[in-house]
Amino acid sequence: MDVLLAVGTRKGLWLARSRDRRQWEVTGPMLPLADVKAVAIDTRSGGTRLLAAALDSHFGPSMVISDDFGATWSEPDDAPIAFPADTGAALEGVWQLAPGPENQPGVVYAGVEPSALFRSDDGGRSFELVRGLWEHPHREQWFPGGGGKALHTVIPHPVERDRVIVAMSTGGVYQTADAGTNWKPTNTGIRADFQPEEYPEFGQCVHKVAMDPTEPDRLFLQNHGELYRSGDGGAGWEPISDDLPGDFGFPVATHPRRPGVVYSFPISSGTRFPEDGRCRVYRSEDSGTTWQGLDNGLPEDGYWSAVLRDALCCDDAEPAGIYFGSRSGEVYASADEGDSWRLVARNLPDVLCVRAAVVG
Repeated sequence: MDVLLAVGTRKGLWLARSRDRRQWEVTGPMLPLADVKAVAIDTRSGGTRLLAAALDSHFGPSMVISDDFGATWSEPDDAPIAFPADTGAALEGVWQLAPGPENQPGVVYAGVEPSALFRSDDGGRSFELVRGLWEHPHREQWFPGGGGKALHTVIPHPVERDRVIVAMSTGGVYQTADAGTNWKPTNTGIRADFQPEEYPEFGQCVHKVAMDPTEPDRLFLQNHGELYRSGDGGAGWEPISDDLPGDFGFPVATHPRRPGVVYSFPISSGTRFPEDGRCRVYRSEDSGTTWQGLDNGLPEDGYWSAVLRDALCCDDAEPAGIYFGSRSGEVYASADEGDSWRLVARNLPDVLCVRAAVVG
């Protein structure tokens, strides 16, 4: 088994490979000086394609592709992701790259800033704006969260080809059931205490959403001030933070095969640090009813870093590997679903995203 781990940072991309997920060969930096907020590892067609969103301070945002594990990268002559002239908008950055389901091998989605969704049908070589979401009547009322006005979550349904979930800051969760023509907000039960109405139809500061791959109607959502669960595909949400040391955080990730297994990295809402300076990933095996702190191999105290919304992920191996990267440039891996951890890399720039997959 060969596992590839991609680490996007504030200054470039690093790749790590391992056969046992204990010893890692780390290469990089690639795309130096670029802000890499989004990476995807696409293995749907039998090969391995890497897609990375690069934001260069001089040349602006772009997206590059590698089909040889980062040895070479290609960038189209024309910008692969660009707003049509009639929108009056300009791309500020790409926050999410999400390959479609297995039954749509050429489809790749991109969530961008300002909040919009793009779709590719050629494996990420070119993209078109999803007009149905861009022209939604709520769009003019979406506003920037602390990190920007970004669509940061894209979840294609694993079986139903026309269903897609997106989330943004600040706007909330929206879903389509007709391949992007129409979208509806699905935020019932999510609190927005900064709004005039505490439970508005839309406008929540959602940080991340994850789908349970084994039961796609079970969703988990890390909001600005609470972790939530939905058992009906997002029609309604309920809080599940009571057993956690804090209700604030950015990432949430689900196990690829075990129903109801979810991972979180909570931090204090007041300080944005882990409670008591303890580095712990929390795992629930009952859909968030109870949680267990996992810290075997992690720093025991004096840990004042945080994990961003796309910097916690699982691979698709057996048993599943769990990974996270910190704002202080450390990357950790667990080969046993979180029971123990090993350091993969340290002293990297601010880690923005991690992605992992079994590769050929």
